[in-house]
Parts: sequence; C-alpha cells; structure tokens
Amino acid sequence: MASIQTTPFADQQPGTSGLRKRSTVFQQPHYLENFVQALFDVASLERDTTLVIGGDGRYLNREAVQTILRMAAANGVTRVVVGQHGWLSTPAASHLIRQGAAGGIILSASHNPGGPNGDFGIKYNIGNGGPAPESFTNAVAGRAATLTQYRIADLPIVSLDTIGVQTIDALHIHVVDPVAAYAELMESLFDFAAIRALIASGFRIRFDAMHAITGPYAIEILERRLGAVHGTVINGEPLTDFGGGHPDPNLTYAHALVEELFGDDAPDFGAASDGDGDRNMILGQRFFVTPSDSLAVIAANAKCAPGYARGLTGVARSMPTSRAVDHVARALNIECFETPTGWKFFGNLLDAGRITLCGEESFGTGSDHVREKDGLWAVLFWLNIIAARKQSVEQIVNEHWTKFGRNYYTRYDYEEIPTDAANGLMTHLRDRLPSLVQTPIANRIVTHADDFSYHDPIDGTTSEHQGLRVLLNDGSRIIFRLSGTGTAGATLRLYVESYEIGPSHLARDVQTALKPLVDAALELSELVARTGRTAPTVIT
Repeated sequence: MASIQTTPFADQQPGTSGLRKRSTVFQQPHYLENFVQALFDVASLERDTTLVIGGDGRYLNREAVQTILRMAAANGVTRVVVGQHGWLSTPAASHLIRQGAAGGIILSASHNPGGPNGDFGIKYNIGNGGPAPESFTNAVAGRAATLTQYRIADLPIVSLDTIGVQTIDALHIHVVDPVAAYAELMESLFDFAAIRALIASGFRIRFDAMHAITGPYAIEILERRLGAVHGTVINGEPLTDFGGGHPDPNLTYAHALVEELFGDDAPDFGAASDGDGDRNMILGQRFFVTPSDSLAVIAANAKCAPGYARGLTGVARSMPTSRAVDHVARALNIECFETPTGWKFFGNLLDAGRITLCGEESFGTGSDHVREKDGLWAVLFWLNIIAARKQSVEQIVNEHWTKFGRNYYTRYDYEEIPTDAANGLMTHLRDRLPSLVQTPIANRIVTHADDFSYHDPIDGTTSEHQGLRVLLNDGSRIIFRLSGTGTAGATLRLYVESYEIGPSHLARDVQTALKPLVDAALELSELVARTGRTAPTVIT
C-alpha cells in the first residue's frame, strides 16, 4: 500500500447528483483519487462490508474502476461487487446495493455527453441504495478540500470482462453480470406473460438506448425475455462517447426515435433512456407523453402490474413537476408530497413507507423497488398497462385527461448561460416576488409568489431556495429554477403549467395553449435582455 502526497482540490463540491466535471478535469493528476479518498474517509466502511462499483461505460469509466479498486484495497475494503466491463446502470446499482452492501460508487454524469471532450461524474449511494444525503456530501466536500494524501494499493490490473471472483491479497472482487439481477427484479414486478402476448400479437416497439448503458438491459429484457424482434433496440451498444450523441431522452436529443414514431409507418410504442439508465421518454404513434403525465397515468393504473396490485401508499413529485399526479392522489385518497428536485428527498419518503411512486418532470420516474429513478422500469410499466387495458398510448392518455383533466405543461431549458447573468436574473425575480401578489398576469391573478422551501417530514431538515414560484388563481404556475446538472455555465429552466378540464383539451396544442403564460414569464424575468437568449436550447 502506498500513501501519495498531493494538493487539496477546493472545487470538489458534489451536487445532488454527485461530482460532475469535464473529463479533462478528472484527468488531472490526483483529482479522482482525492475525491475517492474523501468518500472513503466519510463513509468509514467496515472491513467485512460490501462495496458496489459500476458506471455507465462512458470515457474514463474503466480506468476509474481500476483506480477505485486499488484505493478500496488500501482503505481496508475486503469485498467489492463490480459490474462486468465496469458497467452498471444506476437503478441496477441501487438494486445490488440493497441486497446487503454498505454502499456503492457510481460512475456517471447521467444524461450529459461523454468522451474526451465530454463529462464524467462520480457519486456515492448509501446502504438504502439511494444517493447520499446532503450531510454526507457536505462532509465529503470539506474533506476533499483539505486532504494532503490518499491511500492506494499497488495491485495488478483487474480483469473486468470475466464474470467470477478474483482475490488479490485481502480484496475479494466479485465481477457480476450487470443485467441479470435487475432483469429478475423486473420480472417479479410486471406481468411478463401478458407483455409477451401483447408483443406476439403484432404490437411493435422501438427502444433507443442512445449508445448508453441500457442497451444490454433492453436487449435482454425486451428482445430475449419478452420476445420483441431482433432490432427492436436501436443504438444498443454502449460506447464511451455515446456515439457522439447527447444521451438525454427528450424530443430534441432523441430526434431519430421521434421521427420514426411520428412517421408514416410508426411502431405502436417508442421509448428511450439516458446515459446511466435512470431517465425515460414514452411515445405512442404520433403521440408524446410528458413525464408529468406519465407519472400520473402510472399512478392511476398501478394495479395493472402484479408488483403494485396492493395499491399505493402515497405519491410524490418534485416541485417543478406538473400537478397531474395530484389529481390522481386525491381520487385515490392517498398522500401526495411536493419535494425539491433531487431523488434523495424521495428516498426518505420511500424508506418511511409514505410513498410507493415518485417522479420528476426531467424524465425521471421510480418507485419503492429501488432508490433511484429507473428508465427501463417505467417503459415496462407502460407496456404492462397497455397489455392490461388493450388500448393505445394515445387512447390511455386521452381517457386519463377526460377523467382527471389536463395539465398543459412545458419546460424551456437555457443551457450554458454565463453564471453571473443567470444569478442576476434569479436575484431580479426574487426581489420582485413580494410585489407580484394580486397583480394580473396573462388574464389571471397572482395569488402566491415565493422561493420554494421544503421541510422534510421524515428527517426534519429544511431545504431552502429550491425555485421561484408564481402561482395564479386558476391553478396555473410559472416556475424558474437554476439546474445543477451541467458542467459549463448555468442551466436556467422555465416551467409553465395550466390546468383545464373539458373536451377541448384533446385537440389543443401545448405550446399554443401556454403561449400567453410563456410570454408573460419572459417579460417578468427580462430573460432575453439579461441572458441574450432569444430561444431556449431545448423545449419539452
């Protein structure tokens, strides 16, 4: 074992999704090692516990796994579970951790691009399978900023491509099939026989893995276990740079899938997942399902799936997510929680048994089966619902809107804005909030305006400054929030929502319906003048 002297890194402050930086930053001498040592110091793993390691296969993934294994040995870890090739989707890693591990190190920058000029990331998940709480990440940041040495063992290169157990000195390395345990979990939750019958009847599926981690998972489950034809999964081979694409499953970055589903010979169902497998996009023939509506439809039809036949204890959504699921919760007479963005808030509610389903508008949906959002799980849930109801995606959503009403909803992303400009816009808005109450906006009246804060009912903590909200008298909302998922500049997100019940909702275009509110939000924030952006990077 060697102890290496180094210089502390002050920029290693992990966000809600771990530490994300450009790949070139992680390639600085000692940068990765400094952060990993801080993780080990704060986690204080006992010798006989198990550590799970894996990632989404992006550039630097294999090298980082080898480094972490050498550091695990030097820090007294004796048992490590690693996905074959160093691969594990984030939900699959969560599931493995929940089988009895003390925690896990997940290598991913989620939906961010990869490659030598792309992004890399690392985060720690605790024993419940979920992201580490803020107290842990704050401690890691503090430790990383003061470290002057790290511990690393002189080990040979570990074979990550051969399944089995390798023992090097006191370290036992279990290289496991990254897909098998997860696929078995999915088979325990959903009616695979009914889905197989649906597919055998001629129902056509297209799944875009975006050259990211879910390719092997989707091929195993959709094609081999459920009988979808070979080629159902496109872009199924994980590549270190995601084939040069942006592995974010939305209408902009999954454009090839969208074109196919909106084409003349469209499949019956389309779906995509992201870099690490925790996000999803759902499409029907010439029909897009918003993530907010997807969560609401799953909640309303949960009993279709065997794993949820008992019903739901409660649901939760992030504050920027539309209120579509709120209407379902009221109808089911169950609790509905509004939390800040970040899966750790859902984790507390899931661990306490207060909720069964949860979701975020950023294409993330999940349940109590793991402690992360789960892209392929959401796809299988939709297929189970379709098999049970024997209706198309569009028919299911239209019936849902007829019963519960429709929440028109859109999100405008302004990526890589200069940080000073983004912060200035938010300060301008924050200062204006008190004066907005009772003023007219887009033929509506502001009833409430605030900087959202959340008091966690489980651990008693309070999270402040989680997004600026403008609430209107007809249930409409305008929300501004800075996102922490980018690595360059700031990402400003604008969310606009209105609610309508009645037959007209079936024919109205979302952007047309929301244009007056969007225009009001742009004027209110002075967004164009303050950022120089005349159009968003992405609209969803």
